[in-house]
Amino acid sequence: MSERKEIIVGGQAVIEGVMMRGPNSWAVAVRRPDGVIVSMAEPLSSLSARYPILKVPVLRGSAVLIHSMVLGIRAINFSAAIALDEGERPEGGSGATAAIGSIISALIFNILLFVVLPLLLTNAMFLYFGWGNSEGVTGIVGGSWYETVWAWGRSWTRPVRPSIGFNLVDGVIRMALFLVMIWSFSKIEEIRRLFEYHGAEHKTVFTWEAGAELTVENAQRYPRQHPRCGTSFLMVVMLVSIVLFSVVKFDSLLLNLLTRIVLIPLVAGISYEIIKAAGQKETSSVFRLMTLPGLWLQNVTTREPSPDQLEVAIHALRESLKLEPPSVPAVPTCQTVTAA
Repeated sequence: MSERKEIIVGGQAVIEGVMMRGPNSWAVAVRRPDGVIVSMAEPLSSLSARYPILKVPVLRGSAVLIHSMVLGIRAINFSAAIALDEGERPEGGSGATAAIGSIISALIFNILLFVVLPLLLTNAMFLYFGWGNSEGVTGIVGGSWYETVWAWGRSWTRPVRPSIGFNLVDGVIRMALFLVMIWSFSKIEEIRRLFEYHGAEHKTVFTWEAGAELTVENAQRYPRQHPRCGTSFLMVVMLVSIVLFSVVKFDSLLLNLLTRIVLIPLVAGISYEIIKAAGQKETSSVFRLMTLPGLWLQNVTTREPSPDQLEVAIHALRESLKLEPPSVPAVPTCQTVTAA
């Protein structure tokens, strides 16, 4: 068990499948409509070996997260092709371009929803209620309709200098938007199946970490909520952003908005270092406290998987571990399987 605990594995749910990642490899397994599990596995090259600067704390966190996003997009593209029975998509230039395009689109959406909108709503609330250093919103009388609209717009977007209280409200709004989005998505049948595969991924990781044989029967015994899930990372990001945005602030709504966008890599890098430090001793009270909100949230983002979903997650982990160096504990080989 101790050997396995040193080999950190993790993963991600994809369309009708699971992506698993080890220290030096990754694999994605997807069940086709005819029941056959199709997988793809590749070794991982070390970014820090090629670019030593990425060993620097904070910078390494940003690099790891960006690399994880790239792998995640590739895994989703692969799973979409297999699950929709379109055949495997090429992983050449077109695949890389598609991944980059998807990442850019996702970043733009997330910036608009979780950076721009919360900041504008918080600024408007502080103006409306006259909180902090704001002077409230003054009424506009007279002039043409477009002059009135312009005047109201300028009045409602007058900058409020961010404070701890301002950023607390901003953080609460951001988290509320995220929770509403997750809850709404959980009502969609396709997303519910994705959450079931998310649960299968966690149960499989637990089985590996416990040193048990990677079987469906063993995996079924473990919980679907895992303390190292990325959802635990969200609370740390919110807390770090509250502190950082209270230090770096301007008397300009536009500059405050640009600051939040520019500092996203820094917030992510700091949050990664905090999680990494706390996770070095998973039994510590600090780690349990930091991951508790994420465990609660996993009651929504994970669901109990079926045996065939666990089968897919186990297959993905086995395929990934095959590409790990000999120092990684061996696992029995597993052939492509079909649904019963």
